[in-house]
Amino acid sequence: MTNYGNRYFNSLKDARQVWLNGVITDVTTNPHFAGTLSTITQLFDMMDSPSEQDKISFIDKEKMERIHSSFLVPRSIKDLLKRKKAAETWSLATSGTMSRLSDYARSRLTGWYANRKMYEEYDKHFSGKIQAFYDLARTENRFLTIVQRDPQIDRSSDKAHDQGLLRITKKTDEGVYVNGGKMIATAAPYSNDLIIFPVVKWNEHEKALASVLIVPADSKGLHMICREPYDNYPITDYPLSSRYDEMDAVLIFDDVFIPWERVLLHDNPEGVWAFKNDLVANSLAYHQAIIRLQIKLEFTAALGHAIAESIGANQYLHVQEKLGELLMQAETIKALVIASESSGKKNEQGVYVPNFSFIETARNLGTVYYPRALELLQLIGAGGFIQIPSSLNDFDSPIRSQLDKYFRGKDIGAVEKTKLFKLSWDLIGSSLGSRHELYERFYAGDPIRNKAGKYMNYDKTIWKSMLDKYLDKNN
Repeated sequence: MTNYGNRYFNSLKDARQVWLNGVITDVTTNPHFAGTLSTITQLFDMMDSPSEQDKISFIDKEKMERIHSSFLVPRSIKDLLKRKKAAETWSLATSGTMSRLSDYARSRLTGWYANRKMYEEYDKHFSGKIQAFYDLARTENRFLTIVQRDPQIDRSSDKAHDQGLLRITKKTDEGVYVNGGKMIATAAPYSNDLIIFPVVKWNEHEKALASVLIVPADSKGLHMICREPYDNYPITDYPLSSRYDEMDAVLIFDDVFIPWERVLLHDNPEGVWAFKNDLVANSLAYHQAIIRLQIKLEFTAALGHAIAESIGANQYLHVQEKLGELLMQAETIKALVIASESSGKKNEQGVYVPNFSFIETARNLGTVYYPRALELLQLIGAGGFIQIPSSLNDFDSPIRSQLDKYFRGKDIGAVEKTKLFKLSWDLIGSSLGSRHELYERFYAGDPIRNKAGKYMNYDKTIWKSMLDKYLDKNN
């Protein structure tokens, strides 16, 4: 019997170079990664669980293999809903607080694989390369992450060579060597492979920057420079930080060798730009992203309700208004998820693609909704969030009776109320919580540019027809 969690865990025992307070040569033995690794391993173990496996995976009848549903190419709305169930299951297990659980990157890979024939005009070998990696990744249930952003060095300069940007510096018969940096590699220390490509469109003079690379996490010369860990507290006091810190890293490539079979595109600005904007890949991945957003907003609404109820504030109109707004946020995103699914269409390759317009709308709303949800939660709990006992261990003390008296709530004991407020504080006031607010604001890119792009790319002809009967010169 396959043990998916254990197989994943052992796959990280390799030569990867992770830097966190010095170099870490084995992430599986470092205490800073223990909580999150335990979470991911448990999620992978669902594929072995008779009660869970059909929620997140399917049987490939041709190869008789169990495959995670994020690798499923949807040929119908039924298939799309199968993918949705898997995304919901993992998101519910982590309350929507882990954004890069591999199903996002796997979804984009699945889209590129399904749409592979489109790239033959850019590289005749692309189709074979991505099919080979897709087959490997889904068979081995590999943990993937995507990295696109460039280091923030000097944004006042437009000289690419001054910015430490990742580029091919040498080509051989066996492959290429790359040097440079990439940033916000979320979940990189937990990944098996990194899919690397630029987020901007380069011109022909900078074509050395225009590549799509699949980089093994243990590549020689690849350094993962981690930010500060957020897991430094007991699980009882910080239940989110201790389990769900995905870790973000800057990737430094110091003469890293990539074999040709892992170089999907190179020196090809047009091809790489098409790859980045692939409608199938983006629709499938962003569909997963807004499902996670929906669940995260529902989790925040649940906390708001519980906090208000615990202090008897849910009877007040102004608190009810805030709770109503939290519910409306979650319901709006949920409606957009359903709309994207029900109005999806099959493309020329027979892939059932969710409606990207609704997905894009949900993502743009998320950049505003989530920070506002945290603000609403702060307003509901108010000063109670900064008057929490330092630790639940304080209840094992001679003053327990006093704590029970002064930290209790309305129909809730002091210990239970303290747990609730600590959980909420972990979401709104901890280092992890602050990181999440920043992430939801900017993970989709520049929110101003994205909203403007929504307008620029929208089919506005219908608007003209709505107005013509009033503005027609003959009337």
